[in-house]
Amino acid sequence: EEQKEVSEKSIKGLHILLVEDNELNMEIAEFLLKEEKMIVTKAWNGREAVEIFENSEPGYFDVILMDLMMPQMGGLEATRRIRKMDREDAESIPIFAMTANAFLDDIAQSKAAGMNEHFSKPLQMEKVIDTIRFYCTAR
Repeated sequence: EEQKEVSEKSIKGLHILLVEDNELNMEIAEFLLKEEKMIVTKAWNGREAVEIFENSEPGYFDVILMDLMMPQMGGLEATRRIRKMDREDAESIPIFAMTANAFLDDIAQSKAAGMNEHFSKPLQMEKVIDTIRFYCTAR
């Protein structure tokens, strides 16, 4: 029981960049992340995500949740651009793919682009939150 409290404290206040072009999906994910006391910044496509990340203080974001299929710029391209940025957190920040496609080649593609994990939609938020906890408390 005590351990549970520790793990819940550890994700409170984490800064999440949530990248999603679907309003309903955005709303649901944002609600559930905020319920865990995480701080959510929203981006509606990959280009916006790249800009927001680029303009943030290094180390500000703890995790990026990145939809793959989006207008203007998809999640894979956005991830590649973030990973190429000349700053330490661009290499180390956990980036998780969110997609309706969970085929093996999609997973391979997202890993090749520099993503750490791959979640299929509809999201199982418990799994997403556990993964965030795993990445952000293991450091």
